[in-house]
This record gives sequence, structure tokens and C-alpha cells, in this order.
Amino acid sequence: MSRLAGLETPRLILDRSRLEANIARMAAAVDALGVALRPHLKTAKSAAVGELATAGRTRGITVSTLQEAEYFADHGFTDITYAVGIAPGKLDRAAALIGRGVDLKIIADTVDAARAVADHGAAFKLLIEVDCGDRRGGTVPEGDILLAMAEALATSKTARLEGVLTHAGHSYGVADSDEIRRIAEEERAAVVKAADRLRAAGHEIRTVSAGSTPTALFSRDATGLTEYRAGVFVFFDLDQQSRGICQREELALSVLATVIGHNREAGKVLIDAGGLALSKDRGANAFRPEVGYGEVCDAAGSPIPGVFVTSVSQEHGHVVLPDRALFDRLPVGSLVRVLPNHACMTAAAYPEYTVLEDGAPDAVWSRCNGW
Repeated sequence: MSRLAGLETPRLILDRSRLEANIARMAAAVDALGVALRPHLKTAKSAAVGELATAGRTRGITVSTLQEAEYFADHGFTDITYAVGIAPGKLDRAAALIGRGVDLKIIADTVDAARAVADHGAAFKLLIEVDCGDRRGGTVPEGDILLAMAEALATSKTARLEGVLTHAGHSYGVADSDEIRRIAEEERAAVVKAADRLRAAGHEIRTVSAGSTPTALFSRDATGLTEYRAGVFVFFDLDQQSRGICQREELALSVLATVIGHNREAGKVLIDAGGLALSKDRGANAFRPEVGYGEVCDAAGSPIPGVFVTSVSQEHGHVVLPDRALFDRLPVGSLVRVLPNHACMTAAAYPEYTVLEDGAPDAVWSRCNGW
């Protein structure tokens, strides 16, 4: 009988030994570069994971929502970077965190946002977001907006310019280690250029922040940076594995599901983990098109060769079997585990992790959701 028998499904499963090994791998990479690690806890959204990710280090963390910032503050984390461009309507809520004693850093990439921060009256620390090639958020390092934002903050009696921040999101779009290293250098050079321009204009820059999981792991030079931010490394996922960032044996997160039906005419089984339980992210398909919505493993976590979640509806996962003999291996009521495409998206459906130690349930860790 499976050591997971009796657990209700779908359920989010976290392998603690893999989690700890992944954290150690990232810590070693960043330590070798001589900069701080500020883990992005938008992936885990769990204080227990945050404690492991910051153990023996500075407790500085990154979050993607104010809900996360409040949750982690409630659990004793007081050095927090909120790394999504601040909406003026959220400044009061952010200021409340500062009032609680949180050293909160916020980010923006427009002069209007900088003026709103400067005029608010709270002791905000602002990081100017720099575009290093991702073309998502950020202002270009050589442009006029960068200096204009700094000047807007210089007029404030309460807020101040903390530094600059960038994120090479386009590093997730390649599967070649040399190309990732090139993007990592592009990321570093852009944010350091922005910092240098601001210093030359007379502004004090304390923080020069860069990072994504691929660039932090593959970078060879962090000159000029003060920290790397990375998040999905704690769990990894098929998206990362398909790009050569990690190996399957490093994937710490899976979804436990139950086989609920056989459709022998269609050559498939149904599981009770569908689009809501797995998410509809198919990021790994760019490099592993066979993955579909997730790779199917047995209850112990060993992949079943050639078996994937090929399609999903809201509560059903459809698993086409390459060999009809697998119907006998996967009877109705049996348990499987699905490795997700994108750990951040999949985990967002769940309020907690069932944590495995040596393959058996050992603890339940809460997580936060929402905004």
C-alpha cells in the first residue's frame, strides 16, 4: 500500500529533502558570486519555506503581493521587497506595513509613480525598475525617465531612492546555457549602468538588485550587484527542467491525484486533478511538447514512462496511455503524482503543502494566497 494512502486528493505534495537541496544549490551559486540572496517567495508563499530559504543568512525576502508582505510580516520577516510596480491606490496599505516596523522596499518605473510615492508622506524606500531586455516592466537604463524619477524623489521629505532593480524574465525563454549566461550578463550590465548613472547625478544608491532563477544559477559575474532575487528554485518544475536549469530528480513539488475512471475506448484514464488543480500553464511544452499539462508518476514519485496529462477540464485530468497494459497498473482508486509545468501557478490553487520526509507525510505547512 502507498505511504500516501488515505490522503484526500487533489493535494499539493512537497518533498522536503529536495527542497533543502535546491535551496543549498542556489545559496552556493550566489555565495560564489559574492552577493546576497533575497529569495522571491512568490513561488512558495509559505513561512516555513521562507525560514529554510533564509536560514543562516540575512532574512531579506522578495514578495509579489501586499498580501504576501503582510503574511510574512506576521511571521517575523521584516526586510521585504515588494517587487511589482506599486499602484498609487496601494500606497496606504504599503505604508501600514512600514508603520508596523517592516523595512519595505517598493518599485516603480514611471515619473508619475515616483511623484505619488514622494508626495504620500510615508517613509517609502523606492527601487527604480530597470528594463534589461524583457520588455515587461522597467525603464531603460540610458533613458531620461531614470533620472527624472530620482529627481522626483529628491524633493520628498519622507521617501527616498533606495536603488535599482531588474528582472531578466526572458531568461525563461531559452534552453541553452551559453544563452542564459549572455542574458545574465545583459541583466547585470543594465542595472549596474542605471546605478552608475544615478550615482554620477549625485544620488545615493544602496541596492542594485537583479535576478531570476536561471540567471542567478548561470551567472559568472555579479560585479556591481548587491543581491540576486530568485524564486522558483525552491521547487523547480518541468518548465525549468525542460530548459536544462534542473534535473527531474530536483523537482520538489507534485500534485497527488486519484484515478477516477477508465475510458478504454479512448485509451485513457481520468484523474481528479484538472485545470484548477494543475493550472493550464504549459510552459514546458516549448521544449518538451509531450509534457502537456504535467508528467505522471506513481505514488512514490517515479515517472511512468510516456504517461502525461494530455488535456484537462475543470476537475478532470485526461491521461492517454501509450500501452493498454497500463490500465492494470492504474486501477480506479489508485494514486498518482503529477509533476507540474509551472510550480508557482500550480501551488496557487492550494492552502497548504503536505510535506514528505523519506517518502512519507511528515508535516503540513500553510501558505497564503490572494492579493
